[in-house]
Amino acid sequence: MSELAHQRPQVTPISLNIEAIALGVYLVRDAFGGVIRYYTSILHVDALWYVPDGIALLCFVQFIAYCIIRNRSSLALLVLLQVMLSLVLGYIMLGTGNAAMSSFKMMLPIFVGFCFCDSSLGSYRKLLSVVAATFYLSVIGVFLTKFYLMPWVGFKYESFGAVREAGRLWWAYGGDDQRLMGFAADNTMAAFFILVSFTITSIRKSTTWCILFGAIAIYAIRLTTSKTTMIVLVLYLLLLVFVRMLPERSRFPAIRTIALWSFAAILVPFFMIVVASGTVAVPHSTMFSIIDRINNSWQLPFVYLSQLMPIGLITGCGAGCFNYPQKLFSPLASFWVPVDNFYIGTYLMFGLPFVAFMVMVFRSTFAATDVYKLTLIFVVNLFTITVLNYGPASGLLIIALSFSSVFSQRLAGARAANAVATVRPRQVPALGVGGALDTFGGDRPRPA
Repeated sequence: MSELAHQRPQVTPISLNIEAIALGVYLVRDAFGGVIRYYTSILHVDALWYVPDGIALLCFVQFIAYCIIRNRSSLALLVLLQVMLSLVLGYIMLGTGNAAMSSFKMMLPIFVGFCFCDSSLGSYRKLLSVVAATFYLSVIGVFLTKFYLMPWVGFKYESFGAVREAGRLWWAYGGDDQRLMGFAADNTMAAFFILVSFTITSIRKSTTWCILFGAIAIYAIRLTTSKTTMIVLVLYLLLLVFVRMLPERSRFPAIRTIALWSFAAILVPFFMIVVASGTVAVPHSTMFSIIDRINNSWQLPFVYLSQLMPIGLITGCGAGCFNYPQKLFSPLASFWVPVDNFYIGTYLMFGLPFVAFMVMVFRSTFAATDVYKLTLIFVVNLFTITVLNYGPASGLLIIALSFSSVFSQRLAGARAANAVATVRPRQVPALGVGGALDTFGGDRPRPA
């Protein structure tokens, strides 16, 4: 019997990476949003659109189990409580159940992204294949819409009782500025998916591939007329070539330094307001959209908030305010303004607690070891200067993923070690910029 027991094959439990599945289905759904919305509607299977949100609910549970219970991250607990509080505050502010449901659905992707806290994106091989396919198909989609009128352009669909239209543009100058929307049915998002999928895919590709397909991607983004995205991709390509010219031992520290400096982009809107506020925007001009943001998108929400809820300037006005739940489902829709900046828009919803969270994210970047997350930090910090990026869901998910290391078990342990070091500084070394975990994608401390 003992011999038979030794010969019996061991049963290996099946492990599913729920966060990878969620990211994959969100990415496919949103990058091909025009196609999926159109065909699920005409085939009367609209419920399929919400499958990623159902998977995201599992990630919400996983966030609690992993980040809060297993990692014992007090920051993760505080973030969860703050999100729940902001949903209640948002319901009070916006005044309808549909707005509250839409706000909750809007916030789900952040928990998907946070579930990547203890893993490197490079370890999800199948997911990377999905991302690469998304890049190629997104570029093809933009080129196709240059020559063919797709059936989903202008198609109207219903969501939570509100009618929305595929292909609606923020800045339309009539027929003199063609904006190609690809399979995403939105020009800005088509450009975003090309940018993000190229960025993730390029990390494991040769420099020749990066330059060749980077040039193609830049041209495709130019066809979408998304100036911000094109500028970010050009800067990314230049920095990619620069980093790869460095000695191998210097590359990862350079990537981390670039990621850290990219947080300075948070201050760009405030600098622009100081320099150019009050400048008259000339219609049809190159600077029209940025001047409109300076004069309206980045300032008016604070004016309206001071009238509607003055304490909200400190506490925030809740999830969904000055975002699409307010625009579509609230009696306060007349006060809605397209904020067009992730950090300003998020501060409006969460207030000063969001500032404290970003301080922790910035500190965690010093110890981050995942080149994918560091690269995405640079990309999203620059991209979100002129884009709110809460819709579609994949945009917010990518931001949360890039920030997720702040909840990692390793950093939670490091913070606990630092707390001990405060009492006994000679027994436990503190974690610093030049200290442990400064390797290229590894989790092993460097030798002393």
